[in-house]
Amino acid sequence: MLSKRLASTTAIGLLLVAGATACGDNDKAAADKATGGKTAAAPGLDTEKLTAEEIQKQAKEALAGAASVKITGSFNKDTDQIAIDLAVDTKGQCKGTLGLPGAGKFELLGDGKQVYLKPDAEFLNSATGGKNPQAVELLKGRWITGAQSDPELKELTSACDLKELTKTFDDSKATNITKGSAGTVNGAKTFSVKSKNSSGGEVTLHVATEGKPYPLRLEKSGKGGGQMDLTDIDKPLTVQAPPADQQLDFSLFKDKVQAA
Repeated sequence: MLSKRLASTTAIGLLLVAGATACGDNDKAAADKATGGKTAAAPGLDTEKLTAEEIQKQAKEALAGAASVKITGSFNKDTDQIAIDLAVDTKGQCKGTLGLPGAGKFELLGDGKQVYLKPDAEFLNSATGGKNPQAVELLKGRWITGAQSDPELKELTSACDLKELTKTFDDSKATNITKGSAGTVNGAKTFSVKSKNSSGGEVTLHVATEGKPYPLRLEKSGKGGGQMDLTDIDKPLTVQAPPADQQLDFSLFKDKVQAA
């Protein structure tokens, strides 16, 4: 069923849970890329004096105070590798894509009032096993509405609220928290913190050392492993709802498919 296939790629919150622990630039252009053009005046991390736990705490607090962020990368969930390219803010707005490499993707759009989904043809064919051309034709080029009311799709709505998303940026069972080393992520100066999370994977969190201590990259090995970059932090996000004639209520879609 399409809803189950869509739901299999909605673990954006789990993306952070699976990779998170509790929880700058070489030049101005690099800093702007990391922070959406708003380099903070904060003095940055004193990695010599701070403990690994304190660096984690500052990164978590910085992310919790962000107005928006863009998340890009990929991670594993069960037997699938999920690719994510999503900008989200604290107003319930989001814009981007989620996908399964080789099996298509869908666009995700939130205007602060409602969340819209638009699967591409490859995703629809994969989700229906190529056995339901009516479903593919019905949804082609259209945005699904009503995700908040569907038991399997409503998980998506939390992905469009940065405050809800950052609540998952925590793993109280993280162990062996240690300092890593200095480095760079997308041109911004960073310092890494390493730990073991509750599922046994090794986690590396790269934190900006200049400006606000935003987490800029999250890497995890083992179950649920992958890499996620955080960019465009605090960059304003403007989203408009798709035209009404391009929308289709998901409950109506399911009724039509079942009657076909």
